[in-house]
Amino acid sequence: LERQYSPSRWAPRLGSDAVIEAHLEATAAGTRRARAFAQTSLHVPYGAGAREQLDIYLPTQLDAAFPVLVYIHGGYWQSLSKEESGFAAPPLVSRGVALVAVGYNTAPAGKVCPRGQWPPELVPSPPTLTFTPCPGHMDAMVLQVRRSLVFLAQRFPGSKGLYLCGHSAGAHLAAMVLATDWKEYDVVPDIRGTVLVSGVYDLEPILHTYVNEALGMSQEVAQRNSPALCVPLAAPMSCEVLVAVAQHDSPEFRRQSQEFAQALRAAGWSVSLLDLAGLDHFDIIEKLSEENYVLTQVWDKLPSTL
Repeated sequence: LERQYSPSRWAPRLGSDAVIEAHLEATAAGTRRARAFAQTSLHVPYGAGAREQLDIYLPTQLDAAFPVLVYIHGGYWQSLSKEESGFAAPPLVSRGVALVAVGYNTAPAGKVCPRGQWPPELVPSPPTLTFTPCPGHMDAMVLQVRRSLVFLAQRFPGSKGLYLCGHSAGAHLAAMVLATDWKEYDVVPDIRGTVLVSGVYDLEPILHTYVNEALGMSQEVAQRNSPALCVPLAAPMSCEVLVAVAQHDSPEFRRQSQEFAQALRAAGWSVSLLDLAGLDHFDIIEKLSEENYVLTQVWDKLPSTL
């Protein structure tokens, strides 16, 4: 399992360390270009926490309502941030789509905060939780991403809908958004489409790998936060979902994508599975900065369907 859940070991174009370094360089440089190219609102708070901020990249033309693409970064829940997550903005804003990069607290933390020491950004917790998780706990990350969607629904009430895109750990968090019981919140976000890229949807195998050393998940936490184990029945207005996976993702990552797509379809969701040849776990998302990339062109269909 260690090797199966080490994405960098499956990329044939570079060595394990080199492909991670190249990914960090590509996303950081792409984000710098995006900030120079687009009209932005950076570090917009959606909560009281220091990492509870959004970077908003606005469309070139602002004279009409526009769709909003919410990007949730990966990094195995313990690295990366919104600071490297704006790289896809230039082709999107040129298409009339706003990009929002979501910041959230990453591990290591994996613990519960004692009463009296609860961070203000997480008080109160939804009634489904009987405790308040510290920032960086898996439950806290899921809550933060959900609350960012509530904030965006309120900030852009006249938009042409919200669309989710998550990569790797971010795909997991985006999938958890789809399982949200919005009755616990003040707003039901108008989520019209979701693109899940090279994600992990069952966290149980993660418990047995090095990844959980930072996360500190228990079996209960992993089960509660596994999208594959909490797939809701599709509602009449449920969004369309595109599950994308790379040829050079590991067999476990590929299995997880295939099985989650099947689980969504069995629950009545409209799902497409896209297997991208010649790509690995990292360039499958890096290429969102390219005008002619297949996943970039998905957004040409907005705001209708994926």
